[in-house]
Amino acid sequence: MSYLRKVFIIVRKDLTAEFRSRDVLSSMGAFSLLSIFLFSFAFDLRVERLSQAGAVAPGVLWVLITFAGLLGLNRSLALEFEMGSFDGLRLAPVDRSAIFMAKALGNFIFMTAVEIVVLPLFVIFFNLPFLKPLIFVTIILGTIGFAGIGTLLSSMAANTRLRDVLLPILMLPIALPALLAAVRATAGALDDAPIVLWGHWLALLAAYDLGLLGVAFLTFDFVIEE
Repeated sequence: MSYLRKVFIIVRKDLTAEFRSRDVLSSMGAFSLLSIFLFSFAFDLRVERLSQAGAVAPGVLWVLITFAGLLGLNRSLALEFEMGSFDGLRLAPVDRSAIFMAKALGNFIFMTAVEIVVLPLFVIFFNLPFLKPLIFVTIILGTIGFAGIGTLLSSMAANTRLRDVLLPILMLPIALPALLAAVRATAGALDDAPIVLWGHWLALLAAYDLGLLGVAFLTFDFVIEE
């Protein structure tokens, strides 16, 4: 069986389990919708203060994506450990790197599904043109890095009693450079500024993805052994 086939089987298993239980997507979706309502009313940005909306909305978007992603990462692997299915994966004749790739891809799919719902709501509530190709590219790059390093760190935290607290403590300092770059790149794309003025933030985000995904890919085997 090929490497990609193994990855596909694990991803299909995770997606099938999620579509039956809807535990991860429902929690992420409910959190995201509530956060959008709260932010939109708290800042009162829709009509009267459009200049302030453009300055604040990129940060609001990535705060929402970050905390919804942390919630989903915590729930997805915690359920695996609670039910013992992760131990079954470790005992299966599958490369540990294939397990990491499948878990990271599954988390990326869950986060992307929530973002597909969130972006049109940002257009409605903040009255800003978030549906732009360069914003899509920025969000995809940010989600790839977040899902990759988040999968590694959540596998470290999931088998502990303090996993709900430990994952944000581990994740946020490591993800901070990517989040700053994502906010700046999103703001530049939202303002229709020339890409030469903010493209370096997008390049930083891509470099972060390559570097951190490489580290996570190489160290995942040692992490789950512990």
